Amino acid sequence: MTDKAQNLPQAGIGILGGTGLYRIDGLEVIEKIDLDTPFGKASDSFIIGNFEGIRVAFLSRHGKGHHILPAEINYRANIYGFKMLGVERLISVNSVGSLREDFPPRDMVIPDQFFDRTHRKNSFFGEGAAAHVSLARPVCDQLAGVLAEASRGLDIPVHRGGTYICIEGPAFSTKAESNIYRSWGCDVIGMTAATEAKLCREAEICYAPMNLVTDYDVWHESEEAVSVEMIMGNMNANIRNAKAVLKAAVKALGSGREKECGCGSALANCIVTREEVIPRATKEKLRDIIGKYVPV
Repeated sequence: MTDKAQNLPQAGIGILGGTGLYRIDGLEVIEKIDLDTPFGKASDSFIIGNFEGIRVAFLSRHGKGHHILPAEINYRANIYGFKMLGVERLISVNSVGSLREDFPPRDMVIPDQFFDRTHRKNSFFGEGAAAHVSLARPVCDQLAGVLAEASRGLDIPVHRGGTYICIEGPAFSTKAESNIYRSWGCDVIGMTAATEAKLCREAEICYAPMNLVTDYDVWHESEEAVSVEMIMGNMNANIRNAKAVLKAAVKALGSGREKECGCGSALANCIVTREEVIPRATKEKLRDIIGKYVPV
């Protein structure tokens, strides 16, 4: 942990808000922090507060007023910032299109797999340090289970499992693309979660996306093609549900992470560069990520 991180307030649970979720009702704000991470500035101020008696850190993925496109988000700064704040479990709220008839708008989907079609900076490593983490199971099973149980307890339709295909955006799919993604076995489509999942695994942060279905993309013959108006209409209902699920889930999670999930040691034995070869500047830059494995 850097000296700067040691002086920051700590929060065990992080919440990453997507389209429509720019604040959380019931969050007792303690402090707003603008972090300048080794990877630059995060999307917005981190809000530290008490939520259901638990210390949490909240960040709006697209920034205040939703001004940052999916491909423009500084994902590395966002996730590194959560790491600096001591976050061990991160709940990500995402809007998605459905690629399945039985995943209708206003349902919730908690996928367990990703298919990444983006071309972004999705690793903290480089600059003389190489690591290869496992992404066979990119979503924390325990965190996903808590979200699913919270949804069921509130009678909110939820589907656990499935594949999220992540596209670059910002345009929605063509009809041909949408049908191809369906033929590949993908279940929902979005523009952000796969990048976050990869970085959280490197940062040894439990990650689970809570996907809010807003539309059927463009493949559905009898449904209106996806539009901003459609998305925002369904989003308003989805956000109400998401806030209720977050409240129940955070209360159920408590303050300590389950060690058995394995996310907290995901980087063990994955750094392949010899310690003496890694440049000093890179060690310093990655201190919060690699510090327990590589002396700095």
